[in-house]
Amino acid sequence: MDKHPEDVVWQTADPEDLWVLDKLILSRHLKYTCGPTGLDVPASDWYIVRPCVNMLGLGLGTRIEYLEGDTQHLPLGFFWCEIFKGRHLSIDYHWGAQVLAVEGFKDNNTFTQWREWKTTGDVVPLPNILVNIAAKYEWVNCEFINGNIIEVHLRPNVDFQNNITHFIPVWQGQDTIPPAGYTYISYPDVHGRIGAFVK
Repeated sequence: MDKHPEDVVWQTADPEDLWVLDKLILSRHLKYTCGPTGLDVPASDWYIVRPCVNMLGLGLGTRIEYLEGDTQHLPLGFFWCEIFKGRHLSIDYHWGAQVLAVEGFKDNNTFTQWREWKTTGDVVPLPNILVNIAAKYEWVNCEFINGNIIEVHLRPNVDFQNNITHFIPVWQGQDTIPPAGYTYISYPDVHGRIGAFVK
């Protein structure tokens, strides 16, 4: 069985470049209001709380929490960050040039069960912070919320290979008969997704 691109990245990427895969370090570089478990928040407010590093992706462990001062109760290996709201875009860059833009849609009460992803015509210039990385790695994938980078991957968006333009996850217990014009593919993940309708 072929290795997942994320596995290959973690086994082959230059250790000096792995900071881009650590969401806390990335957020600090981007000057977001953020910090690790144990660092007091600067003001009582709602923050997004996530693992600093999560190779499995898919929003595992992510939640919104109201924090007041101390954060020692948060899980080890997590961090807190200011919340961004707006459109969620996933952009693929091939040797630094944009080749794909997709927009994700989900309900506000989940970070794991996305309703759908669609290709868009958005043009998002490669962020300056990643210019050297994109010159070194064939693929860079960035996720943005309202123009703010929230994640970086050193691999392409694998859900949109083979010219897919629309990706609708199918969850356990849902019908697998595709709508007209779509194909059902088996595509399980750890959150209960069993496949997807694609076209």
